[in-house]
Amino acid sequence: MTTNGFPRLYSGIPGLDDMIEGGFPFPSVVLVAGSAGAGKTTFAQKFLFSGAEKGEQGLYISTLSEPAQWMLRYASQFEFAKPEFYGKEVVYYDLGTELRKRSGSEILDLIDAKIAEVMPARIVIDPITVVGTMMKDDYRIFAFDLTTRLKNWQAVTLLTGEVRPGEMYPAEISYAVDGVILLMLSDEGDARRKYIEVLKMRGTNHLTGKQSVDITRKDGVIVLKARF
Repeated sequence: MTTNGFPRLYSGIPGLDDMIEGGFPFPSVVLVAGSAGAGKTTFAQKFLFSGAEKGEQGLYISTLSEPAQWMLRYASQFEFAKPEFYGKEVVYYDLGTELRKRSGSEILDLIDAKIAEVMPARIVIDPITVVGTMMKDDYRIFAFDLTTRLKNWQAVTLLTGEVRPGEMYPAEISYAVDGVILLMLSDEGDARRKYIEVLKMRGTNHLTGKQSVDITRKDGVIVLKARF
């Protein structure tokens, strides 16, 4: 679909597309930021597998030096993560070992080469903030170059980012992306609640403010519609 002159890609997150005029602008790069346990990886997995259900190619790039079995083990708890998609519609690529021995430009070339090989409509890099801890002063330039290259591909890319105590989102990458989505945890009495907020989405008249979310085995991250 197209709204406001932008083609849109269905997010796969129940309730989210109602907040962003039908889906992510296509192509675009979107940062999904939050603290540990907020649901970033679940969000990213559902994004990929929802595309796989529609026959869209997906690429999951891990920066953590974790084997593919980790992804299988984690995702297997969710009903949407169908095993038959692994290695086909959802391709896993471990970038973590390369980060320790390659320059920023070499890492960018590796990512480009993998995208050219897979030709995905949906890309996830999880988490991008690991790259920042390794590159330090060179990270801001790397982040700009990465997002520029990703926008040249016909894909929507989700970058997940871990937030440090006291920060809302990773500032180094946020300035270069097209969208910023926050996943938040809040202690309310004896309960810990989860929220989502679309902080930025270029070309989109998006819903503002915090919205409640839930995480279920069937659907992953769900935006609850009590407030809109």
